[in-house]
Amino acid sequence: MKIDRRKALAFLGLGGAAGAGGAVSAQPLNAHKGPVAFEHGVASGDPAQTSVMFWTRVTPKAAGDGDILVDLEVAQDPAFKTIVRAAKGLRARASRDWTVKHDLDGQGLKPGTEYWYRFVANGVTSPVGRTRTLPVGATRDVVLAVASCSLYSNGYFNAYDAIAKLDRVDAVLHLGDYIYEYGGAPADYGMNSPVAAQRMPDPIHEIVTLDDYRRRHARYKSDPHLQAAHARVPWIVVWDDHETANDSWQGGAENHDPDKGEGDWAARKAAALKAYYEWMPIREPAAGALPEASWRGFQFGDVATLLMTETRLTARTEAVDYARDLPMVEGKPDVAAFSAKWKDPSRRLLGEAQAQWLAGQVGASVKGGCAWQVLGNQVVMARVAGPNLVQVMGPEKFEAMLGKLPEYIRGRVRQGVGLSALGLPYNLDAWDGYPADRERLYDLFKSAGANPIVLSGDSHSFWANELFDDAGAKRVAVEFGATGITSPGYGDILPGVPLGDAFAARNKEVKFADPGAKGFVLLTLEHGKATSEMIAVSTIHDPAYTTRVLKRFVVTPTKGGGVEALAEG
Repeated sequence: MKIDRRKALAFLGLGGAAGAGGAVSAQPLNAHKGPVAFEHGVASGDPAQTSVMFWTRVTPKAAGDGDILVDLEVAQDPAFKTIVRAAKGLRARASRDWTVKHDLDGQGLKPGTEYWYRFVANGVTSPVGRTRTLPVGATRDVVLAVASCSLYSNGYFNAYDAIAKLDRVDAVLHLGDYIYEYGGAPADYGMNSPVAAQRMPDPIHEIVTLDDYRRRHARYKSDPHLQAAHARVPWIVVWDDHETANDSWQGGAENHDPDKGEGDWAARKAAALKAYYEWMPIREPAAGALPEASWRGFQFGDVATLLMTETRLTARTEAVDYARDLPMVEGKPDVAAFSAKWKDPSRRLLGEAQAQWLAGQVGASVKGGCAWQVLGNQVVMARVAGPNLVQVMGPEKFEAMLGKLPEYIRGRVRQGVGLSALGLPYNLDAWDGYPADRERLYDLFKSAGANPIVLSGDSHSFWANELFDDAGAKRVAVEFGATGITSPGYGDILPGVPLGDAFAARNKEVKFADPGAKGFVLLTLEHGKATSEMIAVSTIHDPAYTTRVLKRFVVTPTKGGGVEALAEG
């Protein structure tokens, strides 16, 4: 069926605070008084100067009618000797999978202040979480942990544990693929991991329905390392594709097939977004806004304006595809015909409404004297052609490597070699597949005189990139890409191949890449510089691990807009 705006908003339960587990109304309430537990931890998110969104999920341990009444307590000390704010009688409802979200906006929280919080329901107290409001005015520095791509079955969430144990972090930015939709069959993505038997997805099949998506979120949030990272600091999140289905776009997804019983895409997308808003500490769209429109901004004093974009579901045109869109003429690829479609200016990632919002936010940040304009973005923005692995490895080693790979991987690797020779991008699902929209974004940055830092996920690889305009004359921004928490990258598929060095040698914009490591980016923003540390965990196949800084890069702003070249720190 067709889901219009009104139906989508009603389905998502976006009718105000009560729909998110708000306070008790004047209506009679038959409260559920049976035993409960807090099995999925606590979280906070979307911090502002005087507000934070608080989240938990209450699990009823016995059958019963009515909502579960939940109290929220916020204190200025971890022992809760001084409770500064409380919200009584919040409702955990079955209609929202027993999740509770509450925003203390305008209720006395102070800027730039650390708080501790907990929930209480039916005499049971939740774990304690720690959060922080955003600073106002003169600010020395800001420290952000940047994460993406956590495939539960592929390994232990050691990187989340490392984030939870950081000495200093002000917020976590999660750039998507927080969950994955795949099932748990032996051939499914990530199920060849040596620890997959200990980390089976729930449900065991690919998720399609609202109940499926809720159960998958619950399985992920049962992980103690993820719970610890959520309890450490507020999170600022955005979905990528796997929160719905692989390579999703406005009208569908690569991993959605109505002819195979997966139903209508709009219904699946609505179910996925409803579960996402229920289970994540994110503010929900204002009344009348589309649920897909999750773009929003955060002001970290005078150091950074963080702008979280949505590049999947709102306006994304379906990606071009080499198999479908690169014609062969007399046995040779017709690059000109392909390029006409690939570079079509009507192809969009951001869409006009989001682009206008972004222009206003960037312009206001620059005029307000903010040091950095930081873009939280799902997919890699740099121009990246794949390396020619025959040249990198030599023909004999290349063929020997191919012989060890599954047949479907061999075809992709051979295709990559051919595309490299043609100078075409290796990933059309990234910004490389939408060059006209990327150039419009760069024009926006240049017009505002911005000093942009782009943060990216999706690729399961670390990146340090310098972003140039089409003319190649202006260094518009730098990009730091976060590798996966656990998700497999090309380095896992092609072990021992120096892919990172090959990407850097092949591409002007790529200064560093590591598609094998797992971990996160730690970004420290100051007025005169920004420092990015690529922090890797030693293993995802054993809960005992160590961390190390693979690379450290420093960037400084250019007066009048743009950035200087990256320097290793």
